[in-house]
Amino acid sequence: MRERLWEHPVHDERVVETLSRELGVAPVVARLLYLRGLGDPDAAARFLSPDLAHLHDPLRLVDLGKAVDRLLAAIERGERIAIHGDYDVDGVTSTVMLRRVLERLGGDVVHFIPERLRDGYGLQPQAVDHLQAEGARVVVSVDCGIKSIEAARRARDLGVDLIVTDHHEPDSELPDALAVINPKRRDCSYPDKDLAGSGVALKLTQALCTRAGRERWLPSFLKIAALGTVADVVPLVGENRVIAKIGLEQLSAGPHAVGLQALLDAAGLGGRAIDSYHVAFVLAPRVNAAGRMSTPDLATRLLLASAEHEWPLARELAERLNVENAKRQEEEATIVAEARRRIEADPDIGAHNLLVVAGDGWHRGVIGIVASKLVETFVKPSIVISIDGDTGHGSCRSLPSFDMLAALERCADLFDRFGGHKQAAGFSLPASRIGDLRKRLTDHADERLSPDDLRPRLRVDARLALGDITPEVVEGVSRLAPFGMGNGRPVFSAHGVEIVTGPTRLKDRHLTMTVRQGGRLFRAVAWRAADRLAAFEASRLGADLAFSLERNTFQGQTTIELNVADVRPAS
Repeated sequence: MRERLWEHPVHDERVVETLSRELGVAPVVARLLYLRGLGDPDAAARFLSPDLAHLHDPLRLVDLGKAVDRLLAAIERGERIAIHGDYDVDGVTSTVMLRRVLERLGGDVVHFIPERLRDGYGLQPQAVDHLQAEGARVVVSVDCGIKSIEAARRARDLGVDLIVTDHHEPDSELPDALAVINPKRRDCSYPDKDLAGSGVALKLTQALCTRAGRERWLPSFLKIAALGTVADVVPLVGENRVIAKIGLEQLSAGPHAVGLQALLDAAGLGGRAIDSYHVAFVLAPRVNAAGRMSTPDLATRLLLASAEHEWPLARELAERLNVENAKRQEEEATIVAEARRRIEADPDIGAHNLLVVAGDGWHRGVIGIVASKLVETFVKPSIVISIDGDTGHGSCRSLPSFDMLAALERCADLFDRFGGHKQAAGFSLPASRIGDLRKRLTDHADERLSPDDLRPRLRVDARLALGDITPEVVEGVSRLAPFGMGNGRPVFSAHGVEIVTGPTRLKDRHLTMTVRQGGRLFRAVAWRAADRLAAFEASRLGADLAFSLERNTFQGQTTIELNVADVRPAS
């Protein structure tokens, strides 16, 4: 791996001193707040102590009031309501949340989540046909639908009232639906534009609870909304922070419905404090595995299970998710290895600033994960295409410096369909056009991206000598959690550190060691760094470490460890 550039953002020391004094936090914590754009003490205080009162009025979302009126009318009249979800964690949790609240309000509710390989992505006209045939008079899409123009026309032709809730970027034309709820609508002045699909569904849930006089129900939905919000990698600031912070606290505290508890137990997290890492890397992969490898309804049925008599079913479904996740891991590893071989062997693929790699029969359920792995390995925007007969299905992941969706728009004439975000997108196209796509995208990326754009970088928030790691600092850093996009885990640097024991391999992939500076000793772990053993050994007598702080609780004892992000010889 190429040497990483340590970037040290600048700060205003006077503002940091004011924050430290007024908030009663350590100076290094005040600096972290400043670097997150929280130089105002009131804004910083709200960030440190998220509260349900910080949620905006949901009726500020365009069309949300119309949706509430129609759903409550459907409940009163006994009309069937169908929830149309999506097959990822965000879509599944949104479906579960809305189905639960509508049923608790007395609604006749069914749900439908398309299967990735059979039904494709998003709200399709045939799905509207299916739901209308099941008796639905109202269809609510969650985490999808903003580009479903034909499906909306089909719903209107059938006399079905369609309510779209979504968070993806809209086109200039919106679906002709009864209500289209999306904070990214150009005519929507809602103050928080970065909600996940589950966040938009929560706003509808919040309004339904308020109108029905059931405000006390709202906290119980935040744990489900937090799963979707953290898993969908949206910025964990603003309302997303409120949802994630309070939801994770409730996931940690319990009690839970039997389905959620069975998921936690199967993942080895029962009775443990749940943070954003556990959601992103332990729970979300299991829920996603259902949609990637089998049917997303496995996960939906599990999270909907609430009655005590459903415990046997919940345990069975949770174990099936474990099995599907193991299959996903095997499939992913096989494709990653093959993709890397092709990139490294073929200059037409590997010698450009953007990677486009394709394979016959690659499992479409995991190519998005493979693309992410390639970005991490090669530090280049990456596109992985699964060829199925005459059609190629692609998944794209990018770097902050490259707008992937804009790049795809330049090639719109090649696709049968495409869409997504700046950093993650997908498409389908005739397999015969893959070569044209690779040529046009790599030419564009070679022109737009410089070698500096492709250099691996590490943001180091502050210097922190090991002797300055006090309980006050640790507690202050923990108050910034949950960490994720837009609120990254703080990274510190300590200079002239001695590695006194180790480094030794841990499970063949990681390195563990003891480090010392100024008389303070800490255990340190460098995850997935076994291939950098020589770099650590070369710096044994004097190393500059970049690290984050981790609390480790074992047998009732809590210690502070260093999670090493990078090492280099002492400067």
